[in-house]
Amino acid sequence: MNQLLAIAIGGSFGAVIRFLVSTGVYQCLGRGFPYGTLVVNVLGSFLLGLLTEALVLQRVAISMEYRAAILVGFIGAFTTFSTFSLETVYLLEQGSLGKAALNVTVSVFACLLAVWLGLQCGRALLHYANGVIYWQGGVFPYALMTVNWLGAFLVGVLATLLLQKIALPIEYSTAIMVIFIGVYITFSGLYLLLFLLEQGISFAAETRMTVAVFIANTVSCLGVMGLGFWAAKQL
Repeated sequence: MNQLLAIAIGGSFGAVIRFLVSTGVYQCLGRGFPYGTLVVNVLGSFLLGLLTEALVLQRVAISMEYRAAILVGFIGAFTTFSTFSLETVYLLEQGSLGKAALNVTVSVFACLLAVWLGLQCGRALLHYANGVIYWQGGVFPYALMTVNWLGAFLVGVLATLLLQKIALPIEYSTAIMVIFIGVYITFSGLYLLLFLLEQGISFAAETRMTVAVFIANTVSCLGVMGLGFWAAKQL
């Protein structure tokens, strides 16, 4: 039951973010081609490969519920094979055979390539010393910090699309932004601390260091989100 609840929570966030991303992409590029669905499927495939390597294959000590919420719930709801199929059929019915063939070809090969790239990036990040650098008595989990920064950048871009491209009341936009940012900072920090625990770092003995890592993750992720805000405004 806990695992089903975790999947439901992750899926709710994934579905909302998929709507924001696809709608923002269509606002930018138009609806002459299924750009929005293609973007969410390719991006979701890359994240699935990257997070599968980090969450499952590296055996980070987090619960099955947490993994299920991210990999099955969030990524599963973020990507959509059914919408891809429907949009392809619509293109065929409209006589756009070239666009339909292009959508199928690009979607299949781009998603396969994105999963492979995600897996390779995860393996490369965690290859050296399991993704952790020890320096002057401290520890810097550079691999998962990099993953967190990537996610923070995407959150920044999504928040900007929410404000600029999608017609929502300002109170709804603000509430969604605050929720997304707060949830991301909390869970990315929690994941980071659990990873350190897996590496043998004792929270009781190294309280000051673990708190410093959590604060560093929070501040740096907020800074990268700001970069995402700026980058999205240039679109």
